[in-house]
Amino acid sequence: MTAETEVLSQLRAQLVDIIAGTFFLLIAAIALGIAVLRRRAGTKILVWLGILSALFGINPLAQTPAVVAAFPQWSAPVFSYIVVFDSYLTLVAGAFAFLQLTMGGLRRLFQLWLAASVVVAVAGIGWFLISGAPSTFIPSNQVLAALGLIIMLVVLTVPKLSRKYLVLSKHRVLTMGMWIFVAEAAYSNIAHPLKYAVPDLVAYVGFGVLLFSFGYVALEMVLNEERRLLSLDKELQIARDLQASILPSGVPQVAGFRIAASYLPMTAVAGDFYEFIDLDERRLGVLVADVSGHGVPAALVASTLKVAMHSADGCTHAPGEVLRRLGNILHSDMRGQFVSAAYLWIDGERRTARYSAAGHPPLLHWRAADNTLLRIESNGLLFGIFADGEYPECNISLGPGDRLLLYTDGLTEPENSAQQAFGDSRLEQVIRESRTLPASELSQRLLEEVRAWRRPGVTQEDDITLIVIDVR
Repeated sequence: MTAETEVLSQLRAQLVDIIAGTFFLLIAAIALGIAVLRRRAGTKILVWLGILSALFGINPLAQTPAVVAAFPQWSAPVFSYIVVFDSYLTLVAGAFAFLQLTMGGLRRLFQLWLAASVVVAVAGIGWFLISGAPSTFIPSNQVLAALGLIIMLVVLTVPKLSRKYLVLSKHRVLTMGMWIFVAEAAYSNIAHPLKYAVPDLVAYVGFGVLLFSFGYVALEMVLNEERRLLSLDKELQIARDLQASILPSGVPQVAGFRIAASYLPMTAVAGDFYEFIDLDERRLGVLVADVSGHGVPAALVASTLKVAMHSADGCTHAPGEVLRRLGNILHSDMRGQFVSAAYLWIDGERRTARYSAAGHPPLLHWRAADNTLLRIESNGLLFGIFADGEYPECNISLGPGDRLLLYTDGLTEPENSAQQAFGDSRLEQVIRESRTLPASELSQRLLEEVRAWRRPGVTQEDDITLIVIDVR
């Protein structure tokens, strides 16, 4: 063989490595790019698949003389470190990727496989840094890789095991890819001791087939997850619309009173509820309730209050009886949840009010005659603790300029950067400072104060309902 022929032969061999390495880096970029674009769905498997492909692609490039020569001469020793790090970390990335496919006992087994891979990688890299020996722990690395592949292949091939231990409903493509990859690995491991030359292209093709089959099921998982999330979004929109339909569309017009209502759910659906029961143009009942927890479970309980309020027909003037009936109806359907509630009855003709509550924050009564703010805590037990509870009533005399506030604890619980709650004292301070503001403007200011108080970058952590009633 002439020198020219030998050089051409070496270049052809390097060209295969360069093309293969570049190809796997391109696949990594595509996988990671899809993971970024589809980040709302479960794309963790694509992330690890991209990292695995990148590590597999870096290895041949870091060992190719043409690639090394393209960098400054002083950087040449760095490539030996890259090769060693890459050789050990490839198995770790692969273990993470396969872990995303498993569940139950197999997931726990693969978590042990992952832990063992990390231990071997740390030991191998550490020993290389200390002694300079790059391959001391490579046999252990290869044994772990073989064990993981065999276990996964058995589970994929046996339908009973795959149904029990895999998150995949369809895995025929991955099973075929695994068989081809394992066959290639077995052929290479048998051929080398027998001194048969195995072209690098065979290994690249074997891994490429595995990568494509893995990528196929990964994309299928991501798309299925995205379809599931879209379905949930539609269901949440329906729930949001239904909840909006059971809340008052506006505030009633009651002679002698101005009313403002604010309702800020923390999520798409909320556990807060309020209702106006207007008997006539001078008398009005107001119910405010707060279900423990958040989201759909709390919203389902809150929605039953709308129907349960029909039980109060004929006794809307008696807050204690209203709450007792509501508590009895809800008690059998609470399922471990609790509800705080407050009911206020106002009579514009007599200028009086009656109030009762079930474990709810106090009613605040601003008295214009002597500029005092009263906290009225006429409380019985939360709904959901005992059936047929007793709820004491408080009679309130009203005068011109008086103000009543009903609210849920989402208004007072937000914390600032010093972990101090907005609290009752701050709430009362704002009410005193805003005594000349109309009901709607006071409501707006309180919500602005709470938003300003909340820690920067922290979203609303509870539902907020606020009812302000001014006496004219």
